[in-house]
Amino acid sequence: MAKYTTESIRAVALVGHGGAGKTSLAEALLFKAGAITAKGAVEKGSTVCDFDAQEKSAGHSLNSALVNFAAEGVHIHLIDTPGYPDFAGQAIAALAGVETAIVVINAQTGIELSTERMMRAAAARGLARMIVINKIDADNVDLPALVNDIRERFGKQCLLLDLPAHGSQDVVEVLEHDAGDADFDSVAHAHRELIDQLVEEDESLLARYLEDGKDPRAADLHAPFEKALRSGHLVPILFTSARTGAGIGELLHVLASLAPNPTEGNTPPFHKGEPGEATEAFAAAPDASRHVLAHVFKIIVDPYMGKVGVFRVHQGTMKKDAQLFVGDGKRPFKVAHLYQLQGKDYIEVDELMPGDIGAVAKVEEIDFDAVLHDSHDEDHIHLKPLDFPKPMQGLAVETKKKGDEQRLFDILRKLELEDPCFAVERHPTTHETVIRGLGEMHLRYKLEKMATQFKLELDTKPPLIPYRETITANAEGHCRHKKQSGGAGQFGEVYLKIEPLERGAGFEFVDRVKGGVIPGVFMASVEKGVRQALTDGVIAGFPAQDIRVIVYDGKTHAVDGKDVAFVTAGRKATIEAIRAANPIVLEPIVNIEIVAPEAAIGDLTGDLSSRRGHITGTNPRPGNTASITGEVPLAEITDYASRLKSLTGGQGAYSIEFARHAQVPPQVQQKLAAAFRPMEEED
Repeated sequence: MAKYTTESIRAVALVGHGGAGKTSLAEALLFKAGAITAKGAVEKGSTVCDFDAQEKSAGHSLNSALVNFAAEGVHIHLIDTPGYPDFAGQAIAALAGVETAIVVINAQTGIELSTERMMRAAAARGLARMIVINKIDADNVDLPALVNDIRERFGKQCLLLDLPAHGSQDVVEVLEHDAGDADFDSVAHAHRELIDQLVEEDESLLARYLEDGKDPRAADLHAPFEKALRSGHLVPILFTSARTGAGIGELLHVLASLAPNPTEGNTPPFHKGEPGEATEAFAAAPDASRHVLAHVFKIIVDPYMGKVGVFRVHQGTMKKDAQLFVGDGKRPFKVAHLYQLQGKDYIEVDELMPGDIGAVAKVEEIDFDAVLHDSHDEDHIHLKPLDFPKPMQGLAVETKKKGDEQRLFDILRKLELEDPCFAVERHPTTHETVIRGLGEMHLRYKLEKMATQFKLELDTKPPLIPYRETITANAEGHCRHKKQSGGAGQFGEVYLKIEPLERGAGFEFVDRVKGGVIPGVFMASVEKGVRQALTDGVIAGFPAQDIRVIVYDGKTHAVDGKDVAFVTAGRKATIEAIRAANPIVLEPIVNIEIVAPEAAIGDLTGDLSSRRGHITGTNPRPGNTASITGEVPLAEITDYASRLKSLTGGQGAYSIEFARHAQVPPQVQQKLAAAFRPMEEED
């Protein structure tokens, strides 16, 4: 592989809603750059990025995929991401590895759910953003209306960088051209808008422009263009057809000549210090001569390669056979093999520069979000976590064959490693194993993977809803645990107060004991007992949250004071206090978006209202469809997939995202508490 410098690297992610043509666009770019000799097709399962058997069967991306290619003297790392909301974790995670997010929009369907989500996520991460309107050659497209919609939704800083021409058979670039034929708007008008925006980024350039009225040279526009991208003052709009190749060469040229390189992008948000403690910003420098600093943004569990960590090098030069530390670990591992990914292929390399994306395999210590470095000077450095949607859709699973339970947990652990939006829970009361994802499609994919790749068959059923408990008033609790049964006994006494915290605040333990009445060595045991009570629940058997527990007094015994006694006293004192603090049960409320034929909207809104849902908006969409947004209790939509299918004739789709917890209606709380009593009495 040819050598290149950090300044000649570009790292970009293709993001956007499912069906926008991101994988086909990646294929067209690879072909245009000469990295492949023929374009594959998604429908034939022959693309470089959709290489997984499940992706070929589904006809769309399920995981992010990485490719590399050279164009105009630069080396481009491109990440193709899935677009359907159920697989948002893979798309959002890719943002940690790039400077530029290319938001791809289907010219036929326009702005969709994932379009808006990824625009917000990329902006929040400080990435340069570009919008590519793909499939411009499709039937029944209204490109001027779509451009207006983009500007209304995302701002006037969304400016045309090229325009379709000759019936969308090609495009004309407008930065360096002030005249030419276009299918709509005017090349001269688009050119003037762009120049006016760019010269405002450079005072000296603006002064010359106002003085002589001449357009700046193309060479003088790179710096202000990059600055405008980085600040969000410019979001270029480009047009392509991955099928015909229209606009692909122009997009390649923009990536090579105008997209920021690693020395120009916004500084990645590293900080030094441990979570929960005071931290300070750490500026990683894209300098090949400094200590190595890299961040793992993707984990692959490969049947042949084992556990693979995919990372972005932010600082230093990572070399084969180097010694690297993982996070705050004290023992380094040896980089026996260093790879770059080309779809399913692992290409071995000798070194990686700042800005490069690479991978190492068979290092068990590496997990998602880990920081790799070669010096203890970089201990305690972390990258600001991305904001992932919380997995809410759940299924309780159990093995069909007895004896497969350990295999189940091992496999679920591997799936958790790969996907930041897939979670596994083990309910302590019902002993249910629950898998949670972002939607029905997400969970179905995981079940299929377990069946095909791991040969594990499971039975599934709806899980218990993840209710929570909390309190609404202050209260006190006390327990004296005394046990004497011959020989040494047990003694521990605890007095505590509890207070409600804000929703989402979690749990706070405060030690206000004075005079050593509870020796410090036993406070950890008291806290353990408190946490046990909160985990097991008090009124309905669900974990309690948003509570501050203040231990202020107690007693011990010189001989009988023991850890186990203070664990028990802490637990029972907490239970007593919660019962006196007007406890309530909370239920998860989710944001829901439904896309369906316009004719079904009335039935759908009525159905949601009957499920205690609240409609927040309805919006028309292309193709005689509309979207409904709203909030609804998760407990009310456990069967929603089948209900939606019935109401829309199989033409509807929906996605959910955790919004907040809210108090359940009194009758629901009574029912949940009544169901818990037999278990409580049994204890």
